[in-house]
Amino acid sequence: MSSEAPESTLKSLCLLIVDCPHATPKWTDSGVIVLRNQNIKRGRLDLSEPSYTDEEHYLRRVRRAVPQASDIVITREAPMGDVCQIPVGLKCCLGQRQVLLRPDSNLVEPRFLLYALQSPYLQNQIDWSEGTGSTVSNLRIPVLEALRVPTPSLSFQREVSTILGVLDDQIDLLRESNKTLESIAQALFKSWFLDFDPVLAKIEGRIPVGTNEGIAVLFPDSFETSDLGLKPSGWTVGSISEIASESTRRIGNAQATILSAIQTSELVRSADHFHKQVHSEDTSKYKAVFPFSFAYNPSRINIGSIGINEICEMGAVSPIYVVVCPIAKHYGYYLWHFLRTNRTKEAIRTMASGTVRQSLSYKDFSSIPLILPPADLAIKFFEIRTAIYECFNSNARKIETITELRNVILPRLISGKIPLNEARTEIELCVT
Repeated sequence: MSSEAPESTLKSLCLLIVDCPHATPKWTDSGVIVLRNQNIKRGRLDLSEPSYTDEEHYLRRVRRAVPQASDIVITREAPMGDVCQIPVGLKCCLGQRQVLLRPDSNLVEPRFLLYALQSPYLQNQIDWSEGTGSTVSNLRIPVLEALRVPTPSLSFQREVSTILGVLDDQIDLLRESNKTLESIAQALFKSWFLDFDPVLAKIEGRIPVGTNEGIAVLFPDSFETSDLGLKPSGWTVGSISEIASESTRRIGNAQATILSAIQTSELVRSADHFHKQVHSEDTSKYKAVFPFSFAYNPSRINIGSIGINEICEMGAVSPIYVVVCPIAKHYGYYLWHFLRTNRTKEAIRTMASGTVRQSLSYKDFSSIPLILPPADLAIKFFEIRTAIYECFNSNARKIETITELRNVILPRLISGKIPLNEARTEIELCVT
């Protein structure tokens, strides 16, 4: 793809192009945010899983430049060429394998440059730089500085940024809505099955908050002792292996690398999707993942990475994942939410802390204890959760549609190959 707009080198458009410190940050549990490549996705800064350093090491890492609002961060490797923009009010420093760009707003609108760097035209230039002879793909500073960026007039750049911003803002709103919906479902699970709020309310003679008579009657009005402490009367103490149909089983001979799919809470959903993701027509060597099964990775890095699969024809997982086949879908979702709770994650980290690789064995994973509610209560939670996730899935479909339009229209806008009015019309049809 070529550009119909005049071009400038990236170096000429920036006040600063600053490489990151070539040293591993000192990691802390809190403090100042350190940007990591995993936080930079699809043109956005995702701080849902932040990393930190202390003030002393932060000051060391910003000696060359303090990141400020509208600065752009681009990754040099692993992966190469991902970008994000520093938001207003964020105090942070670069991690490793990153470069800080400070656009000259007299020459280029910062958000336009962010979009331009995501366009196929710039990404192809970045990919071409891989042929450097080095073992690891690395975006070198001279290559970065020499990137050719379309630079139409500032007024045109602002129009393009506004148009694409409408799509990004809509995507962000839908994602925030889905985060809220997930939080609601998880909070309900915690209230019912970890904190036992409805049981406590009934003991105190109160109507459980957020329930009606049909739901409240499903909870007992007393506790009894168990190996795990007090539990609602009539509920049972079990383990993960007891909630599975056969047993929790480890898949040990899958050859594909599907980590990215599973880590984003998705499994391969069909044979067609499987072929696209794995780039293989030979599916005989992969294990099937049946409906309402899910994969769980109890390793140090990915504790809590799980994905429910409702409509799968087939699928595959890496050997580091445990596949759970629940006895029924309502218990599958019960266990899925159980593994997502902070209390469970922390318990698993504690169990894994004594191992060399800080991972959990199949035996330990399958023996994790939990308190099981009666089936009718698990079914009621599943029904409420299903209603919540119908909204979630509707939002997800809208995100997919808007993202597809964004991916089509972005390069055409950056290159000047679509009239602004036509782009606005396409967007209005999509987001209304």
